[in-house]
Amino acid sequence: MKTTILGLSALALILSGCASKGEIVEGGISAVRSACPTVGVAAGTGDITLFDPATSRDESAIDVVANMTHVRGACNDAGDQIVTSVTFDVLARRTRADAARDVVLPYYIAIVRGGTAVTAKRKGAVTVHFDAGQTRAQASGTASTQIARAAATLPDEVRDQLTRKRKAGDEDAATDPLARPEVRTAVLRATFEALVGFQLTDDQLKYNAQR
Repeated sequence: MKTTILGLSALALILSGCASKGEIVEGGISAVRSACPTVGVAAGTGDITLFDPATSRDESAIDVVANMTHVRGACNDAGDQIVTSVTFDVLARRTRADAARDVVLPYYIAIVRGGTAVTAKRKGAVTVHFDAGQTRAQASGTASTQIARAAATLPDEVRDQLTRKRKAGDEDAATDPLARPEVRTAVLRATFEALVGFQLTDDQLKYNAQR
C-alpha cells in the first residue's frame, strides 16, 4: 500500500489551488490537487479464496473465489471534513453449482497517510447470492470515510516553495523542491489514500502472497 512521490512531474498530484492541471509553465509549475484522497484497492487484498474444508489449501478444495473490481470514489470536500464514499463490485464464482447459496464476504476501507501510515479503518460485509445451478454471481458494496481538511492541506510556506516561479540562471532554478526533506515530508503528510480490500485472515493473506 505504499505510494512514492518523486520529481517535479509528481506535483500534478500533490499541489492544490493553482491554475491548470499538470501544466508546466515558464519559471514555475501549475497544477491542481484536490484535497480528496486517491481511491483504490489495497495490494494483496483485492481477492479472496474460500476452501472446503477450510483448513485445506489444495486446488481441489477451492470453494469460492471473489475479486473486488470497478472501485469508484465520490468525494465531498466542501466542508471542514472531507467525506469520501467508495463503491465497488464483487465478482464471485463457486466450484459447485448446486442449491442457491449466500456467501458473506468481509471487507474494509482504510485511510493511509503518506503512503504507509494507516490512520483509520472501518469494516463491513457484502453478501454474494448464487442462484441454484449458477456458478457465477455479482454483488456491490459501499464504504465511506472522513479526513480533516486541515490534515490534507499543505502549509502555506510549503506551497510557496513548490509554486514559486524560478527564472533561468537562479541558483535553485533546476532544483527539485521535493528534494528538500522538509518539503517532501510535508507533502507526504498531506497526501491520503482511501483503500478498500477484503478483510483477510493471516492464512488468506499468506495464500494470496504465495500464489
